[in-house]
Amino acid sequence: MSLKDKLFAAGVVGCGGAGFPTHVKLSGNIEHLIINGAECEPLLRTDRYIMTNFARELVQTAEAVRAELGAEDCTFGLKKGYKSEISALTAEIGAQGVGNRIFLHTMESFYPAGDEQTLVREVTGNTVPPAGIPLDVGCAVTNVATLLCICHALQDEPFVDKFLTVTGEVAHPTVLKVPLGTSFRECIALAGGALCDEFFLVSGGPMMGRPIPQAQLDQEFVTKTTSGILVLPKDGYLSNHSAIPVQHMLNRAHSACIQCSYCTQMCPRHLMGHPLRPHMIMRKTALSGSMDGLLSDPEIQNALLCCECGICEIYACPMGLQPRRINGMLKRALGEAGIRYPKGEGMGEESPAREARKVPSKKAAARAGVLKYYDYSITDLICAEPKEVYLPLRQHIGAPCDPIIQDGEHVTRGQLIGKCPEGKLGTNLHASIEGTATVIGLSIRIVR
Repeated sequence: MSLKDKLFAAGVVGCGGAGFPTHVKLSGNIEHLIINGAECEPLLRTDRYIMTNFARELVQTAEAVRAELGAEDCTFGLKKGYKSEISALTAEIGAQGVGNRIFLHTMESFYPAGDEQTLVREVTGNTVPPAGIPLDVGCAVTNVATLLCICHALQDEPFVDKFLTVTGEVAHPTVLKVPLGTSFRECIALAGGALCDEFFLVSGGPMMGRPIPQAQLDQEFVTKTTSGILVLPKDGYLSNHSAIPVQHMLNRAHSACIQCSYCTQMCPRHLMGHPLRPHMIMRKTALSGSMDGLLSDPEIQNALLCCECGICEIYACPMGLQPRRINGMLKRALGEAGIRYPKGEGMGEESPAREARKVPSKKAAARAGVLKYYDYSITDLICAEPKEVYLPLRQHIGAPCDPIIQDGEHVTRGQLIGKCPEGKLGTNLHASIEGTATVIGLSIRIVR
């Protein structure tokens, strides 16, 4: 089987973002394979753990993928402060004799260094065009957790376990390795439990993660894209920030936006020359009081270029407004209306202030109200064996899997239970534990 076929068969998707199927991403004329080890979000330690403890597998797999793709170069991009990770990777590159093909590129600790377009710019000096992808400049980017899944796929092992960080208000912040479908409640228990009775959850990191009220805890399960679970105080900044109703947010923008343009001046996409101006989007949205009739406006359509990193609202805005959230709403509305941004249109010059306006990761954490947890040393790995798992049939970009098992069927760990529909973008799903399977809506429950 080819690399592409093995990745598809194993159900590998991007572990650190939206879950794009990896067999599709690693296609085309790829000149430079970039391995993302920058661990974009403050507080997360998953990728750092993997680089330190699985350096041999990562370097071997990177070379195998580079060779199969015919890429000239392969570069691990990571931060200068990652001393043990740099040491482990450097030692393996030397031991495996691939120092003329696999390189390390180290960066300052800024946010969002792990954004793939930012990483391409840092490693290669090239800028991905507006609405483009790294392949437009001959690159493919995959993060280290995904690369470890690729390692397993090359050995015909499906994607059934997930590494993730659990931190914040827990007794023992840790990295977990759990079967897909493990409940968030069990993950928090494995980290020693929450230190407070009332808390707020974030799935992912503090800047771009998905907020989850405590009342929804029992509805949350680990998927292929779960990178972390943050347990935070109920009355903290992120909890209060996410609770603002949409209409109140629009009213606040109408009354409070001072058009200082800080959101635009600090926007990573704008600084690279993309025609995204959050302050202008805020102005037009604020003046309208709603989003009705806005979608035909070219300035509003520039919201499609937003990577939703959150710098504009968590770091830049002095009035506590939410340009990222408005951009996200506009992106969804534009998508539903079938409006797409024409690739490459409006590309400008990179700002000469780009270097000076890189946001230090620690300052981003402070603005997000999570500085207390920033310097936690997380080096332990805890594994789980849950009694049951819930596996959504869609854990990736594209069409959901079609279940191929019957209710009450006994399944074994690694068995194919969900198949990508013929001719659709998607991938496969496998049982993460052995047990009795039941199809429940768009999920499969397995009980040992």
